[in-house]
Amino acid sequence: MTTTRHNQGSDNEPRDREAQQLLLATANRLFGDLCNKQVLEAAENGEFPLALKDSLAEYGFHRLADHDSGFALCDVFAVLQVAGYHALPLPLAEWMLANRFLPDTEDDFASIGKLRGTQLLNVPWGREARRCLGITAEGKVVSATTSDWAGNYNIAGEALDSAVSEAHTPISTSDNIVELLALSRCAMSVGAMTRLLELVVEQVTVREQFGRPLARFQVIQHDIARAAGEVAASDKALECALAQLDSERQKNEVALACARVFEASQIIADTAHQLFGAMGFTHEHILHHYTRRLWAWREDYGNERHWQASLGRSLCAGGPDQLWPFLATER
Repeated sequence: MTTTRHNQGSDNEPRDREAQQLLLATANRLFGDLCNKQVLEAAENGEFPLALKDSLAEYGFHRLADHDSGFALCDVFAVLQVAGYHALPLPLAEWMLANRFLPDTEDDFASIGKLRGTQLLNVPWGREARRCLGITAEGKVVSATTSDWAGNYNIAGEALDSAVSEAHTPISTSDNIVELLALSRCAMSVGAMTRLLELVVEQVTVREQFGRPLARFQVIQHDIARAAGEVAASDKALECALAQLDSERQKNEVALACARVFEASQIIADTAHQLFGAMGFTHEHILHHYTRRLWAWREDYGNERHWQASLGRSLCAGGPDQLWPFLATER
């Protein structure tokens, strides 16, 4: 797959372009080799992808978001875009961001959930995590000590566990963890949509009706063109958000990216199933591993309506004099 080249400010500039390209090539090769349909189905049946987790740790992917990793945050989200392209059945975003906030340097698997009272909720593979972070309703980050794990799964078959938080310690950070996690879902969704578009183009090229490939029908060409436009627009929205990480525009750009990407993800998933027909609804086909993830990720940290409202409130709060500069200045 290809990933977007980003033009960041100095605080978010990739340290080394060649290193970034090597990182993404390594991620693409590693994820492609280790994440096949058998691994996806095993994870959906409750088997923790231990070999995948160990390989990612061996290559150091779980430490990419560390402040001293040598890579910028935009590189982290570029890797997550690759993870989405391969439907990676491991919460790499939570693992990387948890290590960014946790004070020690242990390499055990870590995850992040939502802390509500004494309950730590929706922790991806929480039962396998040695360390967990909780996000309070106010967006604060705490380190949680947990017990009594209860297993559950989202619509994509990804493990989402809950536990009792026996104690938690506040963690001081300038990062907005909710925005970063929402942006991780944007990046993964763009990767998954890119792969879906490839699968659909391949399908309509080889499948025939009335003696000619589906791709020769004008209505199918229209659907493909619309899907390609949605993927391109989503990729650009993600690029703009990554370019403004650690800037005063981050909040609005993240909201804009989430609104655009999550709206597009529904269109892409619908189009893919429509063009694949009944075959795409079978469990044996790989299509559902992508579309169900798009549906799940869309809701994890607010869907497009949530982020549209957030952007609207923010722009209104800035007043009419701030609206045009936001729209017209370089992004």
